Parts: sequence; C-alpha cells; structure tokens
Amino acid sequence: MLARLSRQIESPPTWLILAIVLAAMQRAWLPVWPTGRGFDMIGAVLVLAGIALLIAAALRFRQARTTILPREAPARLITGGVYRFSRNPIYLADTLILSGLILRWDLGSLPLVAGFVAIITQRFIRGEEAGCAAAFGADWHAYAARVRRWI
Repeated sequence: MLARLSRQIESPPTWLILAIVLAAMQRAWLPVWPTGRGFDMIGAVLVLAGIALLIAAALRFRQARTTILPREAPARLITGGVYRFSRNPIYLADTLILSGLILRWDLGSLPLVAGFVAIITQRFIRGEEAGCAAAFGADWHAYAARVRRWI
C-alpha cells in the first residue's frame, strides 16, 4: 500500500506543482529578472494554450476509454487529435503552463523549465514509450517514427 501511495504522489502533476512552487518562491524571495507587461501577455497566452492542450489531450483519453495515468498500461494507442503533433501533449501542456507562469513572474526561474522537461522525460516518458512499444509493437514504432516526442 505504501508503494502504491508513493507512486501516486510521485507523478507528473506533483513535479509540475513543485516547479511552480519553486518559481513562486524564487519570485518572492530572490527576484532576479522580474518581467514586464509584454511578458505578462505572452505568459498568459502560454498558460491558456497549455490548459487548452491539456483538456484536448485528456478528452482523447476519455474518447479512447483508456487510462490517462502514466504508470498504468494503456488499452489503446492514441494517435489522433493533438497526438498527431506530439506524442506527449499533456507533458507539453504542463511545460507551457510552467513556462507561462515563469514569463509572468520572473525569468530567473527559466532553468526550472529545462529541469522539469528532463525529469519528466527520464522518470515518465521513457517508461511510457517502452510500455507502448511492448503493447502496440509495429503500430507504436510507426507512430513514433512520424510524431516527435514533444513537438
């Protein structure tokens, strides 16, 4: 039971929340490069785009009646909708949201974006891709050959 709880806590949303909290703390306690009006607008657009992308991707999971949870085996390979452009639109959405908030707050936290992408790739995407390759074989490999991991 403890292992299952640990797996639920150590999830992509947890890493996103941690990165957002770190960016907020950096902004409050150690401002490096506070942003101006133009960055606020760009940041807002990125946050809204991330939310829209997240919803679109989640709806594809619902339509396919398969799990959205990263460490569970999917019942179907989703290749339509936003998955035509990115194999990981939810992680891309998370990255857009984080980037947008940082652009609105303080550019000193931009390294958190690279760290978030590295952690998500290492801890989640690689395992998910291996699972998809095992579950869907040639269909997965054909999909992976034509659609990039991020964009």
